[in-house]
Amino acid sequence: MKNRKKKLVIAGAALLAVAAAAAAGTFLYLNLREETEQPEHLLTAYFRAISQGDYEAMYSQLSAESRQAVDQERFVERNQKIYEGIEAENLEIVSEERREGEDGQVVIPYTISMDTVAGPLSLSNEAVYTEEEGEYRLEWTDAMIFADLTASDTVRVSRDEAERGSIYDRNGVMLAGPGLASSVGLVPGKMAEDPTADLETLANLLGTTVEDIQEELDASWVQEDSFVPLKTMEKVYDTEIASGQADEETVALWQLQQQMLEIPGVMISDVEVRVYPLAEAASHLVGYVQNITAEELEEHAGEGYSASSVIGKSGVESLYETQLKGSDGYTISIVDENGETKEVIAVLPKQDGEEIHLTIDAHLQQLLYDQMKDDKGTAAAIHPQTGEVLALLSTPGYDNNLFVRGMSQAEWDAISQDEQSPMQNRFRAVWCPGSSLKPVIAAIGLNTGALTTQEDLGADGDRWQKDASWGDYYITTLHPCQNAVMEEAMILSDNIYFAKAALRIGADTLAGQLEDLGFEEEMPFDFGLTASQYSNGEGFASEIQLADSGYGQGEMLVNPLHMASIYSAFSNDGNMVLPYLISGTETSWWKEGVFTPEVAQTVEDMLVQVIEDENGTGHGARIEGLSLAGKTGTAEIKDSQDDTTGTELGWFNVYTTESENPLLLVSMIEDVKDRGGSGYVVDKIRQVLEAYYQ
Repeated sequence: MKNRKKKLVIAGAALLAVAAAAAAGTFLYLNLREETEQPEHLLTAYFRAISQGDYEAMYSQLSAESRQAVDQERFVERNQKIYEGIEAENLEIVSEERREGEDGQVVIPYTISMDTVAGPLSLSNEAVYTEEEGEYRLEWTDAMIFADLTASDTVRVSRDEAERGSIYDRNGVMLAGPGLASSVGLVPGKMAEDPTADLETLANLLGTTVEDIQEELDASWVQEDSFVPLKTMEKVYDTEIASGQADEETVALWQLQQQMLEIPGVMISDVEVRVYPLAEAASHLVGYVQNITAEELEEHAGEGYSASSVIGKSGVESLYETQLKGSDGYTISIVDENGETKEVIAVLPKQDGEEIHLTIDAHLQQLLYDQMKDDKGTAAAIHPQTGEVLALLSTPGYDNNLFVRGMSQAEWDAISQDEQSPMQNRFRAVWCPGSSLKPVIAAIGLNTGALTTQEDLGADGDRWQKDASWGDYYITTLHPCQNAVMEEAMILSDNIYFAKAALRIGADTLAGQLEDLGFEEEMPFDFGLTASQYSNGEGFASEIQLADSGYGQGEMLVNPLHMASIYSAFSNDGNMVLPYLISGTETSWWKEGVFTPEVAQTVEDMLVQVIEDENGTGHGARIEGLSLAGKTGTAEIKDSQDDTTGTELGWFNVYTTESENPLLLVSMIEDVKDRGGSGYVVDKIRQVLEAYYQ
């Protein structure tokens, strides 16, 4: 005859956060006893108490002999450390039919299953109950926890830390991954007998205080021969210094470290850290990791994080945290009094994080940064046919390595108080596009039939208003057309022509066409991008605003990556490609058929002339042997038409029309007023293109 089995699922919260539920647990236990005092039910109550963290209730079941062997304090401490240490939860007990033991004892075989930090665990054991004064009492030893556990053994939980996945560009260049840094620290036993002066010198060199250093030295774990780390710094290789190829900053850092080494007790050792080789050049794109906070640990409970974990704080590091972080491995084992492993109870192998391969071209990213690093600006480069994002830049950048190594208050102040706002991510924002929007207005006009390429809208010099209803408001242009036809207006970037074009298109039609192009809509992209807009309210508020919008002013605001997608339609028969960042993503259209193929080709031909024509605003970017199409833009940011204190944004959007290595590049630099306007940007981008296609 088969044994009868009784099954109980004990569902409870993880034992990591044990509430003060002892009274409630005891009450539950007493209720069970009132119902029945049979050993099977007592065993059920015992394991339910584990789930509730009520170790006192467990102890109340023990026999007199067991209580003599272990007092309540040790019992509670022993069980609590083990069950909470292995993070036991979701306990489930299956008991077999009892049998009679020695001296009338009752033996109940059982199997206890639970989830632990090392995965699911199932253990078979036996509980022995003795009748004392009419009640059944549990004969308890440490073997009740694990069958082979003795009083002198300990239960050890070992963690095998998973390696965080690396981030690479399209060519396998590492953008984030494992590397070495230099840990500067002190060995107390090697310090001077009176280290007061040395500590002051070291504090000055490290950018910290003597008090902070002393606090580290006074930690309870510190011994005479301990290495007490104080600061993690960039590693400088002696070979780099010896070669004479190191830059001034690297030489200065090496000299600083040599000064530190002259102080008695100072040691510099290698330490493994996450490194970002492109540093400032890709900081907003790649982001950084830092130690997880208590709030984040609570927010991500149950996801495999511990107090010593790092977590992505920004950029790709944050966007793909789940894939990058991996999961740590754990081993639960019994260790004897000599520190030898006696038995392995459970093993959960670690799983290293995934590698992330971006579509980014690190070489192009660096070229753009080198040209724009001293300016406030942004750039977005894509493959115009596939949508692969080749560069995504915000300048100035910040050294994301500092956030991993740890920075002093002075270093943080230098970043956070910098007037250039290096922490601001400009490629996620929207900006007034100025004349870089004119190709879009031209395409809309042709697409809707409101404009033709040959119609002359009237040459009105450098100052124009529709009629007297505009009062004293006039639209001005720096390069008026002699013949106000579309191609000449595009080449010269005549504001008046495109203001008239917007009025000809009409407010409702223009608004609808812009929305068809993705305005007022967030682009589906890894980073959350601010949606482009054509008005701060509903529609165009006035005729003047409509006219100003025709040349990219008014209340027009465009995200640079969105702008790149729109421009891609000129080389894709009127289809806007959807930009993507992760290699292997399938190419798709974001918006199909926004322009007819004929309109797209017509506008592209004009953009070629913007570069090729010697009067074209983009002629400065012309490169022999490289066919380019592009448009400049200088957006005025001011409070009124008469305001002379405002600033200007310079744009240059350019793409290759015939190349084995296609590229579409949108770039914007702030504060170009009195620096050449958009011409300032054109010059920088020409140097990027020359180097990229060399």
